[in-house]
Amino acid sequence: MNHPSPQSGTPHQALKTPMSSAIKHASQSAKLITLIFVLMLVCTISLFVGAKSISPSVVIDVLLAKADSTESLIIVESRLPRTLLGLLVGAALAVAGGLIQSITRNPLADPGILGVNAGASFFVLAGIVLLGNQSMTEHLWLAFFGAMLTSVFVYFVGTYKEARVNPLKITLAGVAIGALLAGVSSSITLMNPVAFDEMRFWDAGSLDIRDLSLASMAVLPILAGIIAALMIAPALDNLALGEEIAQGLGTPVKLVQLSALFAIALLCGSATAIAGPIGFIGLMIPHIARRLSGPNQLWLTLYAIVLGPLLIISADIVGRVIAANEIRVSIVTAFVGAPVLIYLARQVTSFGKL
Repeated sequence: MNHPSPQSGTPHQALKTPMSSAIKHASQSAKLITLIFVLMLVCTISLFVGAKSISPSVVIDVLLAKADSTESLIIVESRLPRTLLGLLVGAALAVAGGLIQSITRNPLADPGILGVNAGASFFVLAGIVLLGNQSMTEHLWLAFFGAMLTSVFVYFVGTYKEARVNPLKITLAGVAIGALLAGVSSSITLMNPVAFDEMRFWDAGSLDIRDLSLASMAVLPILAGIIAALMIAPALDNLALGEEIAQGLGTPVKLVQLSALFAIALLCGSATAIAGPIGFIGLMIPHIARRLSGPNQLWLTLYAIVLGPLLIISADIVGRVIAANEIRVSIVTAFVGAPVLIYLARQVTSFGKL
């Protein structure tokens, strides 16, 4: 009498794994769709709520192009641009944070800690001082190149004489380079009144750009960075198993890491150029997304695309309504992000990992 081999199993066992995978996929899709609806609700609230009280009927008339008044200027030139900008910047910083934490395998890494934002800011400042750049288009390109060069430099310093990525060395290199660039930038702005005046508003981090054309310039580079992040997500899952295993699975490790750095530079450079440096989004959102997605980098990235705008637009709404003169979104995110950073640091200290 022949007995079935252990590998063959029963038909029910053979269907168990695909069925479990389908159920998990449906669950992830349902959670993502729910978050998208919540984001749409927050975006709607962002159009209706602000420092100045405007009747909902007036807001609807303005959005339908049926009204032309002082209120329409507030809605069309302030609330609508900052809502759209929140969608772009939130997604860019959240996805960049997920990429940085993935390639460095450091749960405390984000664009600010690794000096990427400082690099983007420094190059914008250098353009103002040396080239007299004033246009947002020039700021965008300078911020992109600054973020790119800083990312590559931090990566090579962190991997110098190392056979593989050293998360501790990359983090220390990023903190040191970021502090150096921030110190030099502060010295330049203090000695140059023109640069100080130009950077004073931009360097604080705000969504209040009052110009949709500025946001439109960042759409393509941010979309390119997000698409790149989605494309390399399966390879990053392999890298999470270790570089040797990833290479055994056919993953081009160095190419994937450099592709991630390029995507990070696109995302951080563009976001920083149009909104200034906004901290903690890239730190907090990947952890929230990871709790929903598990270890799958593709789902983590998809959640980050939604959760980043959800957090930053909510923070912007809070900043508008709790103070008469409005509190900039970077300050609100810092109030939320600082306790989260302390909590994450304690988790790492206590358990060695999150």
